[in-house]
Amino acid sequence: MRVTEKGQVTIPKDIRDRLNIGPGSEVDFIAHDKRASLVVVADGRSVSEDDFEIWLKSVSGTFDTGGMTADEWLRGPRDDLGPR
Repeated sequence: MRVTEKGQVTIPKDIRDRLNIGPGSEVDFIAHDKRASLVVVADGRSVSEDDFEIWLKSVSGTFDTGGMTADEWLRGPRDDLGPR
């Protein structure tokens, strides 16, 4: 697969079919070290905790999470849970 001068690539038909990607579909790329993953964006931008963990690792060192896990970052601190 080759990238065009405009930075475009063609997603192979078997992958488009498997992921139900059609004209107008929204996709994102998540960077991991020297590779990237294509992610289909669902309506309402529903992101799983696993996706968030992958993203969090990809931006590690670019901002201070205060040592929070993805769960803590997404949901915020909980008063009903004691210190870990």
